[in-house]
Amino acid sequence: MTINLTIPDIQELKPRITVFGVGGGGGNAVNNMIESGLDGVDFVVANTDAQALALSKAQRIIQLGVGVTEGLGAGSHPEVGRAAAEESWDEINDHLSGSHMVFITCGMGGGTGTGAAPVVARAAREQGILTVGVVTKPFNFEGNRRTRLADDGIDELHRHVDTLIVIPNQNLFRVANEKTTFADAFAMADQVLFSGVACITDLMVKEGLINLDFADVRAVMRGMGKAMMGTGEASGEDRARHAAEAAIANPLLDDVSMQGARGLLISITGGPDLTLYEVDEAASRVREEVDVDCNIILGATFDPNLTGTIRVAVVATGTDATMVQALEPAKSHASRTPLEVRRHVPVEPTRVAAERAAVATPAPTTSEAIEHQVEAAVAEAITFDNPTPSHGHEDDGVFVEPYIPAADSIHDADEPAMVQDEPVPSVYVPSHAARPDGQRRMPRTEELPVVARRTQQEQERPDTEPRNARALFKRLASNVGLNLGQSQPVERDETAYSSADDAAARSAIEAGPARTSRVSPPAEGAQGRLDLHGRQPAPAPQKEHLEIPAFLRKHG
Repeated sequence: MTINLTIPDIQELKPRITVFGVGGGGGNAVNNMIESGLDGVDFVVANTDAQALALSKAQRIIQLGVGVTEGLGAGSHPEVGRAAAEESWDEINDHLSGSHMVFITCGMGGGTGTGAAPVVARAAREQGILTVGVVTKPFNFEGNRRTRLADDGIDELHRHVDTLIVIPNQNLFRVANEKTTFADAFAMADQVLFSGVACITDLMVKEGLINLDFADVRAVMRGMGKAMMGTGEASGEDRARHAAEAAIANPLLDDVSMQGARGLLISITGGPDLTLYEVDEAASRVREEVDVDCNIILGATFDPNLTGTIRVAVVATGTDATMVQALEPAKSHASRTPLEVRRHVPVEPTRVAAERAAVATPAPTTSEAIEHQVEAAVAEAITFDNPTPSHGHEDDGVFVEPYIPAADSIHDADEPAMVQDEPVPSVYVPSHAARPDGQRRMPRTEELPVVARRTQQEQERPDTEPRNARALFKRLASNVGLNLGQSQPVERDETAYSSADDAAARSAIEAGPARTSRVSPPAEGAQGRLDLHGRQPAPAPQKEHLEIPAFLRKHG
């Protein structure tokens, strides 16, 4: 088993910097940098327009969105450029692989640069590459729509880069005159990108007394937000101070001030005649523009071509940190309550006061709610900055209630009257008919039919023997000539009564109900013979009335 140990090539360990041009504006910037002779970087151009890629001087090109645009461009639609970059995601990652730092340059306001540049920046950040964006804004004469698209694209790109530099094209009028050509004006804008990239590469590659490594550059530019770059050259008397002032006052950058910057990179380059006093004067002049706590990194290199001339390049990062730091104390004070205040705040009074305020105060508008929140945050911040001194004891009778805005007085006349719904009519359900309280009675004898009256009258007679049977026996006895003694007259009278009674009953039945009203026997007997349930007893069975045969009848 053999182990081969080799010394790594020093050239392979140097930082790799890539300049990535996106869209037509980015391709033109890359072409200008290549013509200027910038060394030590790799150039990549990506575009949706096949004709523009054919004119590029870069050796590595990417045709974005072959299936989306078919090489015809994005047509000033950022969503098309974004879709094209998403389609070529793998190819973009391949060209970014192995880079330590990438500069993404494009012209905002179009279709490809506005939509595809944030996608390229996101791919670089996912690989851990230090990402710097250098973009331009359109002229005013290009219209409001293009300016609005550029602003939206800058906001989107700002979320995916470590450092962002914005160059408004309108600022070219500050350095141009009536004889400045259109191409020369854009070359001035590209010079800002060229100076920034050259400043960093020179500090890491070229020979100098004070050299910088890539870690120093990354410490200044990692996650710093907006930045500004400037380069100044001067010769003659007091050249160091003039070069430093020219680098500070870059007229092409967006109105960004170095004051409040969190990171500052200063590169001073000169010929063999560069003195220590000039380096100190240039660095001191730049340091006067930033805060004392700013992270300043200084590098000084030599260039034989700059004999008699001094060049000062400045990169200030985190220039928008002043506003962020101003908001952080207010946010921390608003979200934090002093210990003494939280200890004395009672729960029940606060809850009651909040309920009363919710009932008495109408729903506030959005602006009023924001004002109330701001006032509450300021009050808590003041309490936090000036806490009440503690004397070692607490007064239980003192309570600190939170700030509640005073409720406006509301008159009773202003309150709308409560409208009550009318009751829904229900279906009428009649009650049960009332029953009379009188007692039930049985019908009287005269109210009964004729047959019933007769039966009732017969039952009232105290005869122990059936009358019909007794009458038949008397008739048979009289026909055969039997003498019944003293009881015969009575029997005949009784028989005569019975015959008359039978004849009257037959005539009443034959006459019908019209004549029944004439017979009105007394009803007292019928009422006196009711059973325990108030009903009439069943009539006693009567023997069938038999006709006397002819041979038994009395003749003569």
